[in-house]
Amino acid sequence: MNVLDAARLGLGSMEHWYGLPESLFTDRTIQDYPVTYNYNDEYHRFGQAGRLWKQAAQPNSEKWNKVMDELIKLGFVLSPTMTIYEASRDVMRAKNADWHAQYTLPSLDKFYQPSRESHGSYWFDWTTADEIEWKNNFRLWMAFLNEYKNRGGKVCTGSDSGFIYKLYGFDYIREFELFQEAGFHPLEVVRSATLCGAETLMEPKGKKPDFGIIRVGNLADLVIVPENPLHNFKTLYGTGWQKLDANGKPVTVGGVRWTVKDGIVYDAPKLLEDVRKMVEEAKKKAPVTTTSERL
Repeated sequence: MNVLDAARLGLGSMEHWYGLPESLFTDRTIQDYPVTYNYNDEYHRFGQAGRLWKQAAQPNSEKWNKVMDELIKLGFVLSPTMTIYEASRDVMRAKNADWHAQYTLPSLDKFYQPSRESHGSYWFDWTTADEIEWKNNFRLWMAFLNEYKNRGGKVCTGSDSGFIYKLYGFDYIREFELFQEAGFHPLEVVRSATLCGAETLMEPKGKKPDFGIIRVGNLADLVIVPENPLHNFKTLYGTGWQKLDANGKPVTVGGVRWTVKDGIVYDAPKLLEDVRKMVEEAKKKAPVTTTSERL
């Protein structure tokens, strides 16, 4: 069973990407994994997954086009959640993200550490070669996603945070950046993060969404920001982003200022401060050596 098989049977969308490159196989029917492969060993599972796209049909080949065209015709929706796999191509970047020191609970930081028991903590023998394979994996995967969108297919944003050094809220924004890296225009990214998800959720009900787009009569679920995210998605991070002011001095700008959900207005910076205090208190009650402290 691969993604194309599932779509033909009636599956309307998928999270992640498992089974998609398998739909594009031309010279094999199963993955070319080592004979020692053990699915229950997550180093094997994630390490070999990073070598899958190169086993699939190449971009713009006959098989590539045929599979893509059929999935689009079936109305199949992709939600790749690229961010949850990003650490595989650069563990150090994910481990040392700006927000971990203040907003990641010590218990979650401990969960991220190399372990054969914690899901997604497969760093007990992660190599430079593994990261290079994943970088190449991302290039082919992103090429498929961008072309899928360009041909009229739907690609929605997602994150699957809580694992693999990915923190709720922050790494949903990171997904925006990865979509842009894949070739999406910033406005296309915003559409993927708003209307795409709304349509996908409502389509099985046979209804048009009353959220996901700013329109008279729709639910006013909004985020209000002081900076233009189309210029720089990094300004959406709760930690903000630095730029130079008129005097040439670095200043931190950005972050969501207000969130409106179901008619209720939330002070986003105050909510973030609440989280920071929770993390601070958790460190006092149950001290755990965090990534930032180890550095």
